[in-house]
Amino acid sequence: MPARQASGPAARDPQAALAALRRAWQPHAERWVFGYASLIWRPEFDAAERRPALLHGWHRALRMRSRVNRGTPEQPGLVFALLPGGACRGLVYRLQPTRADEELERLWAREMPTGVYDARLLPCRTSAGPVCALAFTLSRRSEAWLAQLPDAELLHILRHARGRCGTTLEYLHETALALRAHGVRDREVERLVALARRNALL
Repeated sequence: MPARQASGPAARDPQAALAALRRAWQPHAERWVFGYASLIWRPEFDAAERRPALLHGWHRALRMRSRVNRGTPEQPGLVFALLPGGACRGLVYRLQPTRADEELERLWAREMPTGVYDARLLPCRTSAGPVCALAFTLSRRSEAWLAQLPDAELLHILRHARGRCGTTLEYLHETALALRAHGVRDREVERLVALARRNALL
């Protein structure tokens, strides 16, 4: 099942990227969405089905600047992104067929208001067989992408970054709890939580 990129240069225009996704999705195909962070603990849509899933070729990383939801322009926060390389365990959600278009519009408004992600249809492995799921990936060419930060800078962000949806620290902790609840052990997420605990942030 080859991956299909549902966006490209048009990704800076969210509506053009949504139109590209709809063209890339096969007619009458099931609509699956891959969740790797907040979509696990706050999906905001009713799924017809949910499965644990493994995505090869991409990994979860706290390397995306957040200047609104988890930070501000003066003190940017961080959120997780899917970056190339490795593998990522998460969940796939099958949208209700009768509400798939409506749910997709809501999801797009949440994840793609500025078109920062590259929306891709990627093959995910599940115990009930492979599915092709929508995943929001981040290019290293994006202005929102960050190189790996030293722990001292991460701690500063965890202490001080707060946006309209809360703090980066809360976001990290919620993601870690949700991953554990679904039996997913992510070593880097666990390392970051341990770092926060050692510094009395949790």
